[in-house]
Amino acid sequence: MAKQKPIINVVFVGHVDHGKSTTIGRLMFDSGKVSPEELEKLKAEAQKHGKAGFEFAFVMDRFKEERERGVTIDLAYEKLVTNKYEVTIIDAPGHKDFVKNMITGTSQADAAFLTVSAKDGVQPQTKEHVWLLRTMGVGQVAVILNKMDTVEYKEETFNKIKADVSGILKMAGYKPDTLTFIAASGFKGDNVAKKSTNMPWYKGPTVLEQLDLFKEPEKRIDLPLRMPLQDVYEITGIGTVPVGKIESGVMKIGQKVIILPGRSGKGITGEVRSVEMHHEQLQQAEAGDNVGVNIRGVGKKDIARGDIVCDAAKPATIAEEFVAQVAVISHPTVIANGYTPVFHVYTAQVPCQFIELIEKTSPDGSVTKNPDFLKNGDVAKVRIKPIGNLVLETQGTNPHMARFAIRDAGATVAAGVCIEVKAKKI
Repeated sequence: MAKQKPIINVVFVGHVDHGKSTTIGRLMFDSGKVSPEELEKLKAEAQKHGKAGFEFAFVMDRFKEERERGVTIDLAYEKLVTNKYEVTIIDAPGHKDFVKNMITGTSQADAAFLTVSAKDGVQPQTKEHVWLLRTMGVGQVAVILNKMDTVEYKEETFNKIKADVSGILKMAGYKPDTLTFIAASGFKGDNVAKKSTNMPWYKGPTVLEQLDLFKEPEKRIDLPLRMPLQDVYEITGIGTVPVGKIESGVMKIGQKVIILPGRSGKGITGEVRSVEMHHEQLQQAEAGDNVGVNIRGVGKKDIARGDIVCDAAKPATIAEEFVAQVAVISHPTVIANGYTPVFHVYTAQVPCQFIELIEKTSPDGSVTKNPDFLKNGDVAKVRIKPIGNLVLETQGTNPHMARFAIRDAGATVAAGVCIEVKAKKI
């Protein structure tokens, strides 16, 4: 077998209707992943549903439907091989109800394309997605200023939106002058996989070229094995198959593992029997790989999405309480002690209570010890108690297992990272 190209997970995020799925569909079509016949079929399908012009979006949606039928263990992803990488593309839903999936998708990403429509510019969710990317630790971001065809391919419109988006990126701690802004039209195919002739003023890369310009992700194989479960399938002839992305470490056949917290809350031990990626059996998989595994001694009833497969010799901690650095993004009022929203950590969702506000830094840089409350724009050090079992590690121990988003009433209100943890005795 030829040496496999390095894998990079790339998430497309952006406000609903700003053209993410269409851009991905166009990328697949122009790079030969989807045949012209197939596209004709999708075109007819789109027209039948009264969605003329949505054929490219249907490319990704077709995979979604396939996924819902559980035919493949490949999750919501599509594979694209470029000159340099094997790219796993994650289409993160922009609609606000889907933000929890977006958080999951983003927590698995090495790089991201933020898609902003040149016609509509920055929207509330554009801002939310930028903060999420930042908190989830996605350092590499490129911006697609999409739908350039709707603004007559004008350079001044591109520059205006670029300036607006740069402002938001800067607030979240990115350096906009080091990021690539691509002038594109997913629908017309400008600068997606092929250079556009409609914007001679644009000298940057296409979306396809940008994929190869992202830096190769650092594989954290030096850390102990951690694999958050995305889903648990029952596959005929194999048995129970938990699926997820290995965040750190290496997984080998025959390895002793413990799945935490498990249904019991005390963890369940087993041994890795088989590992599969993109329908191929592997002897071992490592950080960055999206895999399906079968573990001896573990049944479907024992585990669920949000559990973590750990090396049995070096398990993660279940948190009794923890101290975190939290950024308040958009809370309708204020956050005070006793507040108990849902924390989304990798793929787990656990309600947690704020039990102490240690100190806060306001947007102007002033620091207050033991504030009474936190409001939008504040960054604070807080003590938190999970109501239920939550596996968490500190940023210093394992950054992949330390980040979280906080959601309440259907919106992301804050995001943060764990800096100290007190382990629960199990």
